Amino acid sequence: MIISVKEVKKYIYCVLVPLLVGVLSSMLSKVISGMDMSSYYNELIKPAFAPPGIIFPIVWTILYILMGTSSYIILSQKKHEYKIKDAMFYYWLQLALNFFWSILFFGFQLRLTALIDLVLLLITVLVMVYKFYKIKPIASYLNIPYIFWLIYALILNYYAWFINK
Repeated sequence: MIISVKEVKKYIYCVLVPLLVGVLSSMLSKVISGMDMSSYYNELIKPAFAPPGIIFPIVWTILYILMGTSSYIILSQKKHEYKIKDAMFYYWLQLALNFFWSILFFGFQLRLTALIDLVLLLITVLVMVYKFYKIKPIASYLNIPYIFWLIYALILNYYAWFINK
């Protein structure tokens, strides 16, 4: 199978968008708080099951690539134009909620507000995955690690809020 240059560019765009959302969110968080996220994370009292800070950029990079790949798969479908627009609405919504989480948690240090954002993010991702599944199941499967990570992040966020009140 030969892949056109147009398709390669489309794929790169689809993967770069979530990666850039993550980078911009972390940059804005740093500007708002005056410290980088790893410094703030290290200062928090954390539960024993909290991973070292170095894990987060690695995991998020992988998740953003999977997210972008799944959006590429959905956008590459030729049928179901209405379903694609509907599914992509939830994709963009979850990306926006994802963007604001870091700013709320690290930038403004609003851990409870970030927790609420994370609950909304998880619900939105579940809806997105369901809608992706209806169009092309593989696109939804690529987001399963994201769902598990969000559940873990939700638990960590809850403990960070509760312990550091």
